[in-house]
Amino acid sequence: MTAPSQVDYRDIARVWRDADTVPQIDDAWLFDHLMPIAGDPNGTTLEGWTLLSALAAQTERLRLGVLVSSNRFRPPAVLAKIAATVDIVSGGRLEFGIGAGSRPGHPLARREYEAHGLPFHDRDHAVGALAESCTVIRRLWSESTPFDFDGNYIQLAGAFCNPKPVQWPHPPIVIGGRSRATLRVVAEHADGWNYPGADVPDAARRSAVLDGFCRDIGRDPASISRSLVVPVTYDRPGTTREAVARAAEAGFTHIVLGLSAPYPDHVVRWVTDTAVAEFAV
Repeated sequence: MTAPSQVDYRDIARVWRDADTVPQIDDAWLFDHLMPIAGDPNGTTLEGWTLLSALAAQTERLRLGVLVSSNRFRPPAVLAKIAATVDIVSGGRLEFGIGAGSRPGHPLARREYEAHGLPFHDRDHAVGALAESCTVIRRLWSESTPFDFDGNYIQLAGAFCNPKPVQWPHPPIVIGGRSRATLRVVAEHADGWNYPGADVPDAARRSAVLDGFCRDIGRDPASISRSLVVPVTYDRPGTTREAVARAAEAGFTHIVLGLSAPYPDHVVRWVTDTAVAEFAV
């Protein structure tokens, strides 16, 4: 994962091109913020989906996505169109990440909504809209005729997406979040779940909650992949190795390695060889 903030586009592209040649790395991710959430608050931040399309055109093997896209930033039908385009550009390699949006208690994340004229509704609204968005987006990707949708949060008339994504019936949907309300949405709509953080004990507890919600609706919990982000420590690779081991022991089979800028030369090969070689398959 390369957060596209406080970093140059060419540096991110270099890392992704390198990762594309390392078979132990399955996928690569960006985040979805419009302004910095760390470091210089007036520093640079690249728009995630635009950047993802550019990187999709420069890679051949990696699966790729935004971890995760804020459902508050773009109308869901527009996001479905953007994501379908990226899946086409990548030749069917998109992992579609989506979440309710930034936590209200994070001031540097909250300000980007006000700065861009975007509404910031309460948690219940955000989670309810996320569930409806997942329904709408999946239908746009799979249905062959226009449809209307009259939900509590989303209203569409003659909704249609053409061309469709390459992947059928749709790109995998990865929902990020940790609240109980969001985990219910994960159980109902997601192919994968991302825990937004590196607190393995808390992630394991919330994974068990997700298991319960799956059983409540008759879904096999094993049908939802589980991932979390492990920050890479360049000067202490053993710390990264230990964190990956703890995550794997807790049942997280998909580990996202969070790289911090500036990126050392050949950082992907280095972190694979020194920190995760024994876990990569």
